[in-house]
Amino acid sequence: MTKWVYRFGGGEAEGRAADVERLGGKGANLAEMASLGLPVPPGLTIVADACDFYFKNGRALPEDLKTQVLAGIAAMEALSGRTFGGDVRPLLLSVRSGARASMPGMMDTVLNLGLNDETVQALGHDAGDARFAWDSYRRFIQMYADVVMGLDHEVFEEILEDEKARFGHEYDTDLSAVEWQHVVGLYKQMIEEELGESFPQDPHVQLWKAIAAVFSSWMNPRAMTYRMLHRIPEEWGTAVNVQAMVFGNLGSSSATGVAFTRNPSTGEKALYGEFLVNAQGEDVVAGIRTPQSITEEGRLASGSEKPSMEKLMPEAFAEFKAICGRLEAHYRDMQDLEFTVERGTLWMLQTRSGKRTTRAAMKIAVDMVAEGLISEEEAVCRIEPPSLDQLLHPTIDPRVERHVVGSGLPASPGAATGEIVFTAEEAVAAESEGRKVILVRIETSPEDIHGMHAAEGILTTRGGMTSHAAVVARGMGIPCVVGAGSMRVDLRNELLVGVGGVTLKRGDTITIDGSSGQVLKGAVPMIQPELSGDFGKLMAWADKTRRMTVRTNADTPQDARAARSFGAEGIGLCRTEHMFFEGDRIQVMREMILAEDEQGRREALARLLPMQRSDFTDLFTIMHGLPVTIRLLDPPLHEFLPKTEAEIAEVARAMDMPPAFLARRIDAIHEFNPMLGHRGCRLAISYPEIAEMQARAIFEAAVAAARQTGEPVELEIMVPLVSLRTELDYVKGVIDRIAEDVTKETGVSISYLAGTMIELPRAALRAHVIAETAEFFSFGTNDLTQTTFGISRDDAAAFIPTYQKKGIIEHDPFISLDFDGVGELIRLAAERGRRTRNDLKLGICGEHGGDPASIHFCEGAGLDYVSCSPFRVPIARLAAAQAAIEGRRS
Repeated sequence: MTKWVYRFGGGEAEGRAADVERLGGKGANLAEMASLGLPVPPGLTIVADACDFYFKNGRALPEDLKTQVLAGIAAMEALSGRTFGGDVRPLLLSVRSGARASMPGMMDTVLNLGLNDETVQALGHDAGDARFAWDSYRRFIQMYADVVMGLDHEVFEEILEDEKARFGHEYDTDLSAVEWQHVVGLYKQMIEEELGESFPQDPHVQLWKAIAAVFSSWMNPRAMTYRMLHRIPEEWGTAVNVQAMVFGNLGSSSATGVAFTRNPSTGEKALYGEFLVNAQGEDVVAGIRTPQSITEEGRLASGSEKPSMEKLMPEAFAEFKAICGRLEAHYRDMQDLEFTVERGTLWMLQTRSGKRTTRAAMKIAVDMVAEGLISEEEAVCRIEPPSLDQLLHPTIDPRVERHVVGSGLPASPGAATGEIVFTAEEAVAAESEGRKVILVRIETSPEDIHGMHAAEGILTTRGGMTSHAAVVARGMGIPCVVGAGSMRVDLRNELLVGVGGVTLKRGDTITIDGSSGQVLKGAVPMIQPELSGDFGKLMAWADKTRRMTVRTNADTPQDARAARSFGAEGIGLCRTEHMFFEGDRIQVMREMILAEDEQGRREALARLLPMQRSDFTDLFTIMHGLPVTIRLLDPPLHEFLPKTEAEIAEVARAMDMPPAFLARRIDAIHEFNPMLGHRGCRLAISYPEIAEMQARAIFEAAVAAARQTGEPVELEIMVPLVSLRTELDYVKGVIDRIAEDVTKETGVSISYLAGTMIELPRAALRAHVIAETAEFFSFGTNDLTQTTFGISRDDAAAFIPTYQKKGIIEHDPFISLDFDGVGELIRLAAERGRRTRNDLKLGICGEHGGDPASIHFCEGAGLDYVSCSPFRVPIARLAAAQAAIEGRRS
């Protein structure tokens, strides 16, 4: 019989932390805590395999699951002394998701399950608190109706707000038992009116439907969006955890909270968290009430007058603090914990590796090396390479005057400027139009995930440091300010009202500072961060560990300088065509293309030569001592040609020819499929004078740069779009001839490598032949992906997302390398090329050169380097180190 259920509780567990693939993160860690003897309410975990079964069998649960779950509940009853559905000491349950990877707020939860019109009376009698029982019942109805029955929770919020106003109450905690009972009646009446059915009274019916609903939430839109953004495989599924309820809403001696063993924003080694007295867990993360600090130090830092847990519940706090230290030492990582205090008794509900900002992650990793908890290699592997992008964003220039219109909690560092929008849909629409926005909400919910991702920053007027907005923004690396209580959002009139009555409307520009919590009117100057301190230490460990070198794709001096400051070890791709689009150059380039004969082309090329020479001299000088790969002209000629009548008339005047004649010349050059047409080496063969000019500019610049720096240029010249060795032979012959000419003219011997970009399947298949001429291969994975799939990279966005949603493909192959197809061509070309030339240098220079998953592939394929855009150089350095470590361990 398949084992669908693993039990835990009473100091024992059938699973452990290592069983995360089956039990999910929550279930595995609950089992681990139970095994360590920590105070964990008893429960059971339904394995993630049951989720796969559920979706493959028409959303039906396994037949033998019920027997195993009931046996698990019987064990929970024995440990707790309570009975599920009983009219005396009833056992209530929580039903929670628990995926292998943390997905905060993306899937559904049902709390207080087992309450009905009878058990609510028994719960009140047992607790000696009828108000608590009816409060728990209304919470259960609202959550169950939303998650299981599909009735939006906002309809219940409207009822509650109306009744609070009628009763004259400000807070939920002000309602009496009788008043809560009245609200429950209205809730049940609303369900019957809206759904045409009664709220279920049978606890077992509630349980099975809740389990199915939590499994179903694995495929809800927000969970699917989150998985796509974070590359979490759909086939992993989610486990479901069914656990005995403990209650933080049992009066003033009860509480619930969330904490981190270190500060998730700064990495400081200090307990950090929030709690609410007389509340349940969703109250803390939903931002419905303003939470209190766990520690006295935190209370003082936030300026709160509300007592800390340390002062209010000293015994429970001391026990919790000791458990935090024990769990951090056990897991050797910063932990994110959930807990409940039920009438003075502490219960642990969750532990997991805590989400943190990248700056905090670096500090924690570096500090833990110093503390002897982890090794340097482990520290390197603790940082997600894409998250380094958080450190490369601008911050507000400290010298500028700040027009502060509000302030809140600094939930996710960095600064962002944008137009105010009030809905996730507006944020997505603005991003598609190229506008930068700040998403302003009273509080965010999981349904806002798509808008949060589209925004430059997030501002909420409610919520704390562990609210949904804060946790998700930190994970995404988006600047975020939460709990800006001095500001008010008027959704009806689309206004944001700040301190002093400052009123900002939709479309106005604001700046948020996620490091200070300030909200500023207008845009303010930014500065780039310094990549030193913990960043420098960790990157030094990464550089010591990795095998591959990391170069950059750079076409301008600005890009080259930025890349070098980020640790680039050369230029892996200089796209020379990008140098022709600026200023007067485009005009000269057009004249060259549209010339009627070779003489006309040479005249235009003679004017381009000094421009190219100057460009290359700058790059060689900036990158002195490091290799620089220059790619000869690659794109189709149509990209340079005038398109509008005004542009054609302007070029015609410059070339002293009638516009109609010029229009006919442009039409004659037109290609039906230019990306597969007259481009790359084909241009150099048809018009060798173009390659001659570029080669002369390269070699003359190399001579000039060597004289300036005192070091020879480490030069590599790349011939693009080669599919035949004879093509490369021809163009290399042109390059070699010009090199000899420049050497004779200058008296300086120039050393260089001539190679090619492997971007066509035929080139990969015939790599052993091409390597007879080529001294290096650089894999142009953008075009190699395009030509292997037969997909236009410019048009793929129209259908690739549909393919992903329907499970046809997992990742966009233009973002993350297709290992099976394109990857196989790379492996084959590398092996065949080195069979011919064992010292053949191999690199990758497509956009995949900055993608961590693709970099791991490159390490396995034995490539010598990756090349990526300047701001992805640190990401590539770290990913290359992690790939090398993983390779040694496997």
